[in-house]
Amino acid sequence: MNQQLAGFVPAPVAARMENHGPHMVKVALRSGHDLLARVGSMVAYEGFVQYEPNPPAVRQIARDWVTGEGAPLMKCSGDGLLYLADYGADVVIINLDGDALSVNGSSLLAFDAHLQWGVERVRGLAKFTGQGLWNIRISGRGSVALTSRGTPIVVDCGRGEDETCVDPDALIAWSPNLKVKGKRSFKAGSLVGRGSGEAYQMGFSGQGIVVVQPSEDSTDRLRIRG
Repeated sequence: MNQQLAGFVPAPVAARMENHGPHMVKVALRSGHDLLARVGSMVAYEGFVQYEPNPPAVRQIARDWVTGEGAPLMKCSGDGLLYLADYGADVVIINLDGDALSVNGSSLLAFDAHLQWGVERVRGLAKFTGQGLWNIRISGRGSVALTSRGTPIVVDCGRGEDETCVDPDALIAWSPNLKVKGKRSFKAGSLVGRGSGEAYQMGFSGQGIVVVQPSEDSTDRLRIRG
């Protein structure tokens, strides 16, 4: 093989879900260990892999998902290696160990099908923005792959007593046990977010993490009118 390409050859499988470079995730599929992944995210696979877009279980759980078109997820099953990506976005893998994560739906790339999950409305923003914010809560023991528009930062809110404030358009995920509230900031209107005038943020406090991407593209948010 050309030595210039040798560095891009996949490493031997070491985990159920792992990165192949910063922009791709490799998943080891085994019989009885299905995966739920974003429709259209498959870029390659090896072995025997089957796909079922928007399976009945997904339609049942996500019947109230904001678009009204059903959840954009597919069930991946079989025995082989599956490679997933999202237009070159960074991919972050989080391993849940009996805990939970609240994820922005547009940042969700894939997760183990045996995890418990559901669509939930994030309260506290509607009175500030006139909009409702919907997230996906995932819990249990297993792996979750998230996408980020650039290298994300993970903020540990439990390190201090100060509240952590984040632009909603830059949010990827957070620990659902955190206390969340909407905040207005008039003076920072020209500095925070991309809009002019009044700015708003989400304030987090308590024990847990917040994952933030270096992007404030409001088209990434999964919203409906409240």
